[in-house]
Amino acid sequence: MNKHFRVHGRLRTKLEELGISVPAVLRRADLPQGLFDATRVLVTTEELFALWQAVGDVSEDPTIGLQIGTETKTEHFHPMALAALSTANLGSAMQQISRYKLLSCPEEMLHEIDGDEWSLQFRWLLAGGAEPPVLTEYCFASLLSLARHGTGKHITPLRVEFVQPRSHLNALKAHFGCPVAFGASHNAIVFHAEDARRPLVTRNSELLAMLAPQFDEELKQQRHEQSFVERVREAIQMRLTGRRPAIEDIADALHMSARTLQRRLQDEGSSFQRVLGEARRQLARCYLGNPRLELNEAAYLLGYEDANSFVRAFRAWEGTPPAHWRETHVLRKSRTEALAM
Repeated sequence: MNKHFRVHGRLRTKLEELGISVPAVLRRADLPQGLFDATRVLVTTEELFALWQAVGDVSEDPTIGLQIGTETKTEHFHPMALAALSTANLGSAMQQISRYKLLSCPEEMLHEIDGDEWSLQFRWLLAGGAEPPVLTEYCFASLLSLARHGTGKHITPLRVEFVQPRSHLNALKAHFGCPVAFGASHNAIVFHAEDARRPLVTRNSELLAMLAPQFDEELKQQRHEQSFVERVREAIQMRLTGRRPAIEDIADALHMSARTLQRRLQDEGSSFQRVLGEARRQLARCYLGNPRLELNEAAYLLGYEDANSFVRAFRAWEGTPPAHWRETHVLRKSRTEALAM
């Protein structure tokens, strides 16, 4: 289990847009003033809680968590949320987010369907106390934004449950569009069970164009002269969004049976597993070239169950661990850019 959280750079932008002093927040949280200047902002659970508590204290707006968690534009979502948005339905999207959290940080997102209700809650595995109320509201608002954006529907939960009372009950009811209860045994946002089956209008969206634009451009240039193997590899890469696609998924995408797909690959001296490995290898090099992505985030996007599996696969491909490859690649790129100036 990774013991740190990755803080999305969008948080600083949101705070500034809402007129909240970022230096004041960092001072209040007793965190370094240059925290957000790092390419990858990593914090412990204690630091994460202090950061969000400070956001609430400095803003003095009880709805600040709701405001920060609400997004309407695709480009503002975290790369892992984009991967979730490309899945088939809302339930699959939440499963993807849950899997990402288990892989990348000391947090669980629990989701359970019981009769007509679908409950989602967060569990902070290394927490020494209760999470700040503003963080809980941010998390629930983020889930609701993703649900509405992905489905294209104005979904409203059945209810929202909080352990701690809030002074802004009416604002919470207005934001979530449902009853809000205090004094619950745990914090949870509860949807209708049928919402989990809602299809996503963002399924198979232009994820690669957002995460690896240079690679997507290369694909477009080569598309007119693709071999069958290359077509299969591209179809796999468009579906490597937090899970490993099965041969049946790719066969459906190419409008043929799995048996026909495998036979045509064999005719070209290849196989589905080989093309899958090639697809992952190409994307891995692109993701590692993006310094904003953590290694475990790259592992998640490539459909690996854990970071160690990704490290072993990458070492087999390149003869070196991904972290070392990234350091060498970034250094070489920096030198090339310096010589070109």
